[in-house]
Amino acid sequence: MVESMRRRAEIRALAHLAGDELGGAIDGIGTMHRAVSDHVFAAVSWGIGPAARPVKTVHDAITSGVYRVASAGAAAVGSVAELAAELPGLPTPSRTVYGSGLIATLQGLIGDNLEQERPILASPMTFRVDGKPVGPRGLGAVVANPRPRIVVFLHGLVETEHAWRLGGRPSYAERLDSDLDRTTLMVRYNSGLRIAENARQLDTLLRELFAHWPVEVQEIALVCHSMGGLIARGACHEADGEQQDWVRRVRQIVCLGSPHLGAPLEQFVHYASAVLDQVPETRPFARLLRRRSAGIRDLRQGSLVDEDWQDLDVDTLRRKAIQEVPLLSGADHYFVTASITRSPRHPLGRLIGDGLVLPSSGSGRNRARRLGFDDANGLHLTGANHFSLLNHEAVYSALRNWLGDWPAVSITSTTPSRGDES
Repeated sequence: MVESMRRRAEIRALAHLAGDELGGAIDGIGTMHRAVSDHVFAAVSWGIGPAARPVKTVHDAITSGVYRVASAGAAAVGSVAELAAELPGLPTPSRTVYGSGLIATLQGLIGDNLEQERPILASPMTFRVDGKPVGPRGLGAVVANPRPRIVVFLHGLVETEHAWRLGGRPSYAERLDSDLDRTTLMVRYNSGLRIAENARQLDTLLRELFAHWPVEVQEIALVCHSMGGLIARGACHEADGEQQDWVRRVRQIVCLGSPHLGAPLEQFVHYASAVLDQVPETRPFARLLRRRSAGIRDLRQGSLVDEDWQDLDVDTLRRKAIQEVPLLSGADHYFVTASITRSPRHPLGRLIGDGLVLPSSGSGRNRARRLGFDDANGLHLTGANHFSLLNHEAVYSALRNWLGDWPAVSITSTTPSRGDES
């Protein structure tokens, strides 16, 4: 697609989406208003009898008209915003840091719906160079000095490859590219899709990269934040089952804050939506929560394969045992976890971990499940949050050690300096 056409299409899609979502929010408020007023008038009718009916009829007519006008106004706002697509000089949103961040947030929340309804905002998984998509066939010609050892970086939920430059500091990829004899590559994907679907896309991407890289690929390392670690494991599982050549070159998989056993926030939302759905006044909130993407739902238990959802209502409270996907044989697996408290034994640290992922989930081990990570290949950060892992000096030191040519050494837990507490 010509760049100017893509720019207009993205801006129009964002404008329409903004109008639709605002209109939907207004409709939800109207539904809550009606539910509350029905209870109020029922109580009044119990006291004064049929005399309350005319008042209720007038009230309902007025409020319905108000919400219709407000909803129509939201649609008009979207139409006006759409005119921005014709303004000269505006960049293509997905090519900019902030525009791509907005789209990534939308993808993470409702990316599976976007793929069906607004595909321009749900681009398939691609390698990115300076924000622009580059296909595997042409990547070797774009990258300076392609080398036989490759490090592929996978971001997490509602993120893009720009997230690795947290705090404006040089990313792990930029530093490794100069410190080690490896080529580093960035991937961007729609994090609202099922993890299994993104795993298939990653398998295809790396298969083509392996076939068209200008020099023979000797080693591949996967460095992943959060959801990216689950996608990497799923892709390796898929490729290993099909005996793909690229997966035989995978030597290291590094997972930074990946919820291998599930994320407590998604588990809470799952049950909260069921409770809210029981009461008319809160049912709109339940519908809003239940719109969350398939990718988010996969984080409930760390689901990597489609079979986990077969013959299962995604909103049912009934627990279904997930299919355990083993770690890739022949590769070294590393993990980094964090807790927001200075002491990992602090009750708050044990309760919420890094704010989104518990250390037990990040290390793939709790009372019920054990994935097989070696404790010697792990690092725990104290006084750090989930997003600190995207750009942290202690993590980079570990990466250099794990991906370098020298023998790996044991790395212990660390408390970050004040400058790393982002």
